[in-house]
Amino acid sequence: MKKTYSIKPADITRSWYVIDADSDSTLGRIAAEAAKLLLGKGKTQYSSHIDCGDYVIITNASKLKVSGKKMDQKSYHRHSGYPGGLTSRTLREQMDRDPTRVLELAVKGMLPANKLLSERLKRLKVYKDGEHPHAPQTPIELTFGKGKQD
Repeated sequence: MKKTYSIKPADITRSWYVIDADSDSTLGRIAAEAAKLLLGKGKTQYSSHIDCGDYVIITNASKLKVSGKKMDQKSYHRHSGYPGGLTSRTLREQMDRDPTRVLELAVKGMLPANKLLSERLKRLKVYKDGEHPHAPQTPIELTFGKGKQD
């Protein structure tokens, strides 16, 4: 008789991956790939109720690309909790202010909203330029092609 194997938190091995946002890929494709790695969906021992994802480093956030007119039409909203406390910024304004926040919010939106969300987001490291302090972890460089095939 075969027994069902269930992964335990002690059995998880985490890898480090680097994604360069200066590639030909857009914001959504980079965020989707990062979310998949944070979830651990590519692993054979994936389990949705245990956090078995990897560490993800995204570099060159200031050189991020978007398609269409999203730079001027996409907006980010915040509310202070007081009447009249709604503030909005376009993607262009947010990129000028803090480009790392744009990628963090995009990846957060692609992760499931459950108790594991904060632990998964702690493993996401986003940097404005091409340098990061995680070289001793020997991260694996990820490259993926353009969205449309010619």
